[in-house]
Amino acid sequence: MVNTRVTLATGTAEREAALAMARQIAGGSARVTLGADRGYDTHGFVTEMRDLNVTPHVAQNTSNRSSAIDERTTRHGGYAVSQRKRKRVEEVFGWMKTVALMRKTRVRGPDRVGWMFTLAAAAYNLIRMRNLAASAA
Repeated sequence: MVNTRVTLATGTAEREAALAMARQIAGGSARVTLGADRGYDTHGFVTEMRDLNVTPHVAQNTSNRSSAIDERTTRHGGYAVSQRKRKRVEEVFGWMKTVALMRKTRVRGPDRVGWMFTLAAAAYNLIRMRNLAASAA
């Protein structure tokens, strides 16, 4: 995990947090990609990502509507790879719920939950580094 953020559930909070984190990363000259599930497939989100010089690798939501992700993104091989790698991100959240006690937090309030979430993400990164070092040896 590279960055964490906890917000109040408003229906658009996840997309707003993703935009804020993308603004932090997008300052450099290198083009970056952002992978996300189909909940992020809105015209406003995709347009803002492109304005930030971030390629949105968002899963297409084509159920009863048109997707904001068009062929200029999906035609590249990197998009297909990104969609296959999304499972790894979900594994992090599964680990946090089962091992790091994030399924039902013991604290209340966005500041305390945010601290606990960031600590769980750091613990996951440390465990991941340990496992990678062991497999390399």
